[in-house]
Amino acid sequence: MAYRRTQQVEERLADKRERIVKAVRRVVGEVGFRDAQIAMVAAAAGVATGTVYRYFPSKAELFAEALAVNSQFELDIIAQIADAGGSPVARMEDAVRAFAGRALKARRLAYAMIAEPVDAEVDVTRLEYRRAFGGLFRRLIDEGVAHRELPAQDSEATSACFFGALIEGLIGPLAPDAARPTQESRLIDTIVVFCLRAIGTPLALPASNVSKLPVSRK
Repeated sequence: MAYRRTQQVEERLADKRERIVKAVRRVVGEVGFRDAQIAMVAAAAGVATGTVYRYFPSKAELFAEALAVNSQFELDIIAQIADAGGSPVARMEDAVRAFAGRALKARRLAYAMIAEPVDAEVDVTRLEYRRAFGGLFRRLIDEGVAHRELPAQDSEATSACFFGALIEGLIGPLAPDAARPTQESRLIDTIVVFCLRAIGTPLALPASNVSKLPVSRK
């Protein structure tokens, strides 16, 4: 008779896998992808090194999974903001502020997730999530155009540029050898203003007043 795993065994295996993925996040948040070792992940997860390889045959596969789990968590947060009611431009501001603010609170992890050089397998996952974030912003741009808050534009191209500018504005401050910004709120304001101006919002006010801007009727 073939061996069949019981539900308890399945749950125990799933728990170990989840512990390993969470451990990767902690380790990468401390040392980055480059210096993270399987032995460090195993120790953080409370399992043997061989157990890690049982679930993830290669380091690249493990890191790709960790990047996917972390990116999906952040994507879900931004999606909740994008799905909220109110002005599309105001929601875009809120989304940028949330993304940048969360990145600056976990600088080493954020740098690893968005910019640190990685294996091709990991980079494929990173690019998939960049497109997913871009898709959220594309939807908001389309809503902004429909509500006449933004001028007509190629939202596919501008959303990619929008998210690219957001990331580029953070890479320098997030880099491991960079000093922590003395005024993180000012940095976030600057990124918000730049990104929103790039898609046609006539910002001449502090970023905190974006939602108060009049609706364009052009």
